[in-house]
Amino acid sequence: MSYQHHDTGKKGEDMAVTYLQQLNFTILHRNWRHARYEIDVIAARDNILHIIEVKTRTNLLFGHPEESISKKKINYMLKCARAYMYLNPQWREVQYNILSITLLPNQPPDYFFIEDVYL
Repeated sequence: MSYQHHDTGKKGEDMAVTYLQQLNFTILHRNWRHARYEIDVIAARDNILHIIEVKTRTNLLFGHPEESISKKKINYMLKCARAYMYLNPQWREVQYNILSITLLPNQPPDYFFIEDVYL
């Protein structure tokens, strides 16, 4: 089960990068780590740094992917983003986004991109 979960996440992140590039994002990093924290995708567009959490699900038994992002995960994103910006002080603006991908059998992937999430 954990391998399937990991494979779904990896596939979703690969799909996310392609999707974001189609939206004119420049991908700077994937799975950027600081200490025990991780950011799925760090991208840039229009001189704004984008911190993007990617959530992928293959069914809706437990709700939509974006609904699984906890306050704890948001706090981890914020801590990791602060570390990234400290190491890369050229970025003056940062935006937090969520990209939800639902992969249901016999259906095209469903992308739900939530930009500028208020944390």
